[in-house]
Amino acid sequence: MKIINKQNFFPTVCVIYTLLSLGKILLEAVFLGLFGNYQGNLLLMFGISVMATFVLSQHYRFQNLPLLVVILGQYILLVGLVMGITWLSSFFQPLHKDGYRDMFLSFSIPYVIGAVVYYISLLYEVKRVNNALEDIRRYQNEKSDKRAV
Repeated sequence: MKIINKQNFFPTVCVIYTLLSLGKILLEAVFLGLFGNYQGNLLLMFGISVMATFVLSQHYRFQNLPLLVVILGQYILLVGLVMGITWLSSFFQPLHKDGYRDMFLSFSIPYVIGAVVYYISLLYEVKRVNNALEDIRRYQNEKSDKRAV
């Protein structure tokens, strides 16, 4: 039995890489006393990634709303959180004059790409499941037609 296969190879690499990166940051902070902008930026990217993934994963809770409204709502919520984090960080260290714009672009571009991939994958999966259900219904109808004869 293989635990790592073609389907989960890349996600497994991503999880291992993330754990190693977070472990490195933690070990540097605890044992070497190193915690600078670089480590803070990596942790911030990880935190934003967790938030964005969580928000995207909650789309099913809003099935009664149009998909475009859900997508825009998720994006607006996340941009608000990112801008709020940026604003809060301004109390601890000075921001560049273009800090908000840079953070907006640094978040929006990867998020939009990821959301497009996510929702296209979701629509493909729904279509695949609907086709499988249709095949089952067709098979059941053929089976019941044969019994009737």
